[in-house]
Amino acid sequence: MITSVLVANRGEIACRVFRTCRQWGIRTVAVHSDADANALHAREADAAVRLPGASPADTYLRGDLIVKAAVAAGADAVHPGYGFLSENADFARAVRDAGLVWIGPPPEAVEAMASKTRAKELMGIAPLTDPTDVTEADLPVLVKAAAGGGGRGMRVVRDLADLDAALTAARAEATSAFGDGEVFVEPYLENGRHVEVQILADTHGTVWALGTRDCSLQRRHQKVIEEAPAPGLTPELTAELHDLAVRAARAVDYVGAGTVEFLVADGRAHFLEMNTRLQVEHPVTEAVFGIDLVALQLRVAEGHALEADPPRARGHAVEARLYAEDPASGWAPQTGRLHRLAVPDGIRLDTGYTGGDDIGVHYDPMLAKAVAHAPTRAEAVRRLAGALERAVIHGPVTNRDLLVRSLRHEEFTSGRMDTGFYDRHLTDLTRSTPDPLAPLAAALADASTRTGRFGGWRNLPSGPQVKRYAVAGEEHEVRYHHTRTGLTAEGVHVVRADPDLVVLETDGVQRRFDIARYGDRVHVNATALTALPRFPDPATQHAPGSLLAPMPGTVVRVAEGLTEGTTVQAGQPLLWLEAMKMEHRITAPVTGKLTALPVGVGRQVEMGALLAVVESD
Repeated sequence: MITSVLVANRGEIACRVFRTCRQWGIRTVAVHSDADANALHAREADAAVRLPGASPADTYLRGDLIVKAAVAAGADAVHPGYGFLSENADFARAVRDAGLVWIGPPPEAVEAMASKTRAKELMGIAPLTDPTDVTEADLPVLVKAAAGGGGRGMRVVRDLADLDAALTAARAEATSAFGDGEVFVEPYLENGRHVEVQILADTHGTVWALGTRDCSLQRRHQKVIEEAPAPGLTPELTAELHDLAVRAARAVDYVGAGTVEFLVADGRAHFLEMNTRLQVEHPVTEAVFGIDLVALQLRVAEGHALEADPPRARGHAVEARLYAEDPASGWAPQTGRLHRLAVPDGIRLDTGYTGGDDIGVHYDPMLAKAVAHAPTRAEAVRRLAGALERAVIHGPVTNRDLLVRSLRHEEFTSGRMDTGFYDRHLTDLTRSTPDPLAPLAAALADASTRTGRFGGWRNLPSGPQVKRYAVAGEEHEVRYHHTRTGLTAEGVHVVRADPDLVVLETDGVQRRFDIARYGDRVHVNATALTALPRFPDPATQHAPGSLLAPMPGTVVRVAEGLTEGTTVQAGQPLLWLEAMKMEHRITAPVTGKLTALPVGVGRQVEMGALLAVVESD
């Protein structure tokens, strides 16, 4: 019987596994990098072991260090979580060789399916592994990492001239994320639906196919919104997907939880890969089937048999991934202090953060997963959208507004979405629509802290007080007056103005604004504002053509031959910045001369740091 489990992962993943272990009375052990020394998963575990360093390659991808940590902490089992080493057969073998229980499939099954090229061959599908095989007739194609997942190490190529650059970038990203730079090329099916089947198998020959999930809403090939069951599939297609998933599991004598992924196009299922691990989106399956997949993983690892048939599915579940990122700025990751994170009751929130935690640059920017379950799809979607809209998220910019708008988009509510959803609708979904009264509410709350409820007025006519805020990249100026009866503003009746609550009335309707301040950052309900100084600081001004780091990160590449004085073309890549396990390309904004290049490969930069200056012709 398992008594102590080390989770070879971090953040939300580790916290999720720990939750089930605690319910089962199992002791928990965390591993953490130096960057995660105070992370929630390290704080929640019964014991924690340091992995020296910060990068994944030095820490969470070091199987030898993790096995030593398990032995040192007295763990008798290792759960790989999802990501990092979860699909590494050598790590699974090392765990077993150390006399520990491996809570996952046999290493041979991991080996057979962890490489997407070998998995396709096993299913009778031949990927275009040799890039020289690609012709114009094959386009578009997808360059894809052979190991790992999560959208990393993937590039769509629509022009043969872009293939070499895509291969280089995908290999670098795959090496950084998974420790394996192998990539392959396969046909890219436009606007298909990403549908997957959750499987669970025991050591007694039973394999469950636990329904379908739709994961079509993706950015950078990484899932954003998932649901179960996948809507709009015919019973025949659903049965075919289940049969193919069970066939894939039996082909490698699979044991434990896994996911078989497909692209559905024109009513046909195209096998993509089998992930030999639990998936980020597993909670929607748990909600629909009323099960705990981690608990079942533990039972299978202890040798227990599954029931002959899986439980019956009930209702519908939808999950949204909350990221610290700015979808309107190329999905740029965001860092900083997460002051508060809370969702309404009735919504499941899986997270690796709590109020006061810092979001760093080393790992994936996902903050949490919010999951809603209801008797019907429409009810589940409505419940999740409403909960996200009312969620309290104080800290860096997130994709919350995008999630709410996506869930309410007609194409999604009608179940007609596909993997091209954000390609078609991103501009509309990220259009800035800040609450027009939010800046005034922020200014009145600030004024109340300085003057008291009715102080600050003078018995002489005077001009209005002026306050400026930046909201979603735009500047807003508000004006208000101090009078003997309190604070007033034109066209609005100020019912109440306190430091943490402002009530305004317009056209006979009162609205409440909850206020929270963190330095110059102000959160007014769901709107985030930045208070601007009355007079700009000259030291913060930059020369025209300055390229600033959109997020903290490390310069990993500089374009070959690029030096100060070089003539560059508009859109030409100048350098690549790595942040949160993704590469971000910095391009020339105009055609002109590169007059400054103050950074080089290996340089770590803060957000807003000067990377280059291009002087326009």
